[in-house]
Amino acid sequence: MNRRRATGTGLRIVRIANFVTPASGGLRTALRALGEGYRAAGHEPVLIVPGPSEGDGRAGGVRDELTGQGRVITLPGPVLPGSGGYRLLTDRHRLQRLLAALAPDRLEVSDRTTLRWTGEWARRARVPAVMVSHESVDGVLRTWGVPRPLARAAADRLNRRTAHAYSRVVCTTDWAAAEFTRAGARNVVRAPLGVDLDAWHPDCRSAELRRRCAGRAEFLLLMCSRLSQEKRPGRALDALAELRRRGVDAGLVVVGDGPLRSRLEARARAERLPAAFLGHLADRSRLAALQASADLTLAPGPAETFGLAALEALACGTPVVASAASALAGLVDGGGDTALDDGPSFADAVQRVLARPAPARRAAARRRAEGYGWQPAVDAFLAAHDAPAVLGRPVVAPVTPYPAGPRGGW
Repeated sequence: MNRRRATGTGLRIVRIANFVTPASGGLRTALRALGEGYRAAGHEPVLIVPGPSEGDGRAGGVRDELTGQGRVITLPGPVLPGSGGYRLLTDRHRLQRLLAALAPDRLEVSDRTTLRWTGEWARRARVPAVMVSHESVDGVLRTWGVPRPLARAAADRLNRRTAHAYSRVVCTTDWAAAEFTRAGARNVVRAPLGVDLDAWHPDCRSAELRRRCAGRAEFLLLMCSRLSQEKRPGRALDALAELRRRGVDAGLVVVGDGPLRSRLEARARAERLPAAFLGHLADRSRLAALQASADLTLAPGPAETFGLAALEALACGTPVVASAASALAGLVDGGGDTALDDGPSFADAVQRVLARPAPARRAAARRRAEGYGWQPAVDAFLAAHDAPAVLGRPVVAPVTPYPAGPRGGW
């Protein structure tokens, strides 16, 4: 029997994630918050992520650090071409040796493509393992132009293999779980993500910041997103152009970076659109102030399985207009509106939201976010790991509507 289980101390939960960089958005936020929550519950989280190699500069090579979210180990990994800087853990033998040395009690993997082999490793090592689904496969494929029938067929094949490789698959919304249940997976559980309701709050609003960002515009729109194809960032410019054509005096601020940034900036200049691109904002308090100071946030990505940036905006009292095709349609609810995947539809939704009195729409946005604190999210993820708290507070998942299959037990 594992010594930690025998002595009643916390479990070592080893987490592996690709597509994480210092400028990452939602995934990096979720990993940090969950790690902090696991530690608070008395467990030992260890996160493994890719980083620069030794030849990429002084910061390259293997790093092993103790942080607020637990131990973070960075292994060298190459950049994925065309991704805007995302790196991958590609040295399987090195990662296997590290996993063996760490001797995890639980394994949590946040990449169902290049890291799916870790499910088989965990099975051989008799380590209960979960895969966290942070994206919709068929949604992403369709944003890249793959016809719907082909995208669904490819997603079903991949999702069946993923569900077979892991003890459980964790999905953050019903929308995200739907493609697994469609493929016949029976070991899917739901665990929502959350938001820091104290750090993201309507009181973060700054009249001075709003004045600087909006300039002479009457309405300030905001988009916080990775600027890549699957996020559909161009829809924000489409909506801005349409609103201004209709006589709505709106400006746009874009927070985030990615491979499409230079193209979007060039378009805004060519069309004389009042859009400012701020890049990645590492300062969380400044980001919260910006989200609270905007009149409305745009979330045009049609393949979002949760949408942490949108949830942060709602927590700041800022309504969200999201893609009707994404999981955000259910998350936003009365805290904003939804739109089809085109500029006029987004402009229509923006005008519907802005037509409501500002106090009412901002109060509705905040109310919507208040059901998504991080503690229920941590509890649900620990329940998916069958990892009870060891500091006196039992862990109870708020909702687990998807029954575990034959391999769902531990």
